[in-house]
Amino acid sequence: MNVVDSSALLEYFLDSPAADQFCDVIEDRNQLLVPSIVIYEVTRRLRTVLGEAAADTALAELSIAAVAPLDHNLAYAAARIGAEHRLAMADSIIYATAQAHQATLWTQDADFKDLPNVRYFAKAAA
Repeated sequence: MNVVDSSALLEYFLDSPAADQFCDVIEDRNQLLVPSIVIYEVTRRLRTVLGEAAADTALAELSIAAVAPLDHNLAYAAARIGAEHRLAMADSIIYATAQAHQATLWTQDADFKDLPNVRYFAKAAA
């Protein structure tokens, strides 16, 4: 199982050069788990950058995969993980979701780079 965080999904939906690092994982919808907070982050950013149609398309594509809702158990796990690893709220939820499902987290976010079960790819210099 794989979780792809917002930074990597945005590269994919914006069709950036870095998207190639994540294409295979994102397009394998049978092995993709999408935290509900990632849907929020991705669609909000796409709506701002590309407009409502792009956000709607991303929502439709992400909804094909399994979506992990935020319930009280996951919220509690995220609070513990956030405190332990000094992660922001959204990052804590994303990582807790991956951990709860024994999934690999794919990301460009340096906050995750040294954590277990993370495939980190540094962002290209702008």
